[in-house]
Amino acid sequence: MKIDDFGVEIWMNAHENDCTYNLAETCVDSLTLAELLEICGKTDSFLADVLPMRLGYGAIEGSDRLRAAIGAMYQRQQRENIVVTHGTIGANALVHETLVEPGDRVISVLPTYQQHYSIPKSYGADVQILPLHVQNGFLPDLAELERLATPGTKLIAINNPNNPTGALMDAAFLAQIAEIARRVGAYVLCDEVYRGTDQQGSGFTTSVADIYERGISTAGMSKAFSLAGLRLGWIAGPEEVIRAVSVHRDYTTISVGMINDYLAAIALENRDKIIARSQRITRGNLAILDAWVQAEPLITYHKPASGTTALLRYHFDMPSEVFCLRLLRETGVMLTPGSAMEMEGWVRIGYANAPTILRDGLERLSGFLATLAAEQRAASA
Repeated sequence: MKIDDFGVEIWMNAHENDCTYNLAETCVDSLTLAELLEICGKTDSFLADVLPMRLGYGAIEGSDRLRAAIGAMYQRQQRENIVVTHGTIGANALVHETLVEPGDRVISVLPTYQQHYSIPKSYGADVQILPLHVQNGFLPDLAELERLATPGTKLIAINNPNNPTGALMDAAFLAQIAEIARRVGAYVLCDEVYRGTDQQGSGFTTSVADIYERGISTAGMSKAFSLAGLRLGWIAGPEEVIRAVSVHRDYTTISVGMINDYLAAIALENRDKIIARSQRITRGNLAILDAWVQAEPLITYHKPASGTTALLRYHFDMPSEVFCLRLLRETGVMLTPGSAMEMEGWVRIGYANAPTILRDGLERLSGFLATLAAEQRAASA
């Protein structure tokens, strides 16, 4: 089986250890173990909880405690509708592996996380791309989705909140997607790894798994929960899908680590405190980013409604990878080139780091843009 190079992950692997200001990072500023235990009131009892653990496989599908904590974030999902995975990346891969066969029609939005179109393409699926345009606020064109969703379509893959644009589909919008899917008998896979980071309200948009009988939600501990190091995610959806996924999962996973399961469970049991911290960071930092964009004449964007990332349009005739490589070399600031997600002419910025990193990185980015502008004026003189 051949599969396309994973553009974003290759870029991150190559450069994230060499930068000074990582504005390509997509997770909310990561918690230390000490911070997590303090938030959860477990500083004094942690060792008493984990030292007696026998480090076997543990609960194969995830502990009842963890799956109950996951289910509490949904309106209609119970333990039976949930299986734990190695990160959201593992959840997405399992859903595609389980549902998609050669010749199946799969519709994926673009831009999105590359798994959602490259994996089904590698299986020989008929992958149809639904482009997201800034003119529509990077929301799917429902008329175009309806045109692409021919009878027998197997899967519609969306990402809400969207990576990299920060666009957000509310419950009413998701219901319209569900109705289109229902008419053709398609599943809707919604990668919801950024759920909890909305700029307004509780931060949690309604999940597609609660809206649509064939809706499948994937999510994990990495983004809003600041615990990427746990490598823990999940799938929530119809029981028949969970059963089918579990057959494939037996070949790749067996179980997640018992200590990771425990840490994820206590984090989700205290999710209000962790989400409050994450929202202080994402909402405060987006205000910083937005003020910078408004004052920066060489950058435009569509302000995100959620998530931890935004797409920036730069106004220079320069490939995005060249732009980002030079920026990194001259300033230590790391962004992600749009070419890594088939959005040439844009760069992705992650704004959920510590505020000092964001402010300092943006200051250096402004200096870099001023240098490019001066070079452009000199070249045209």
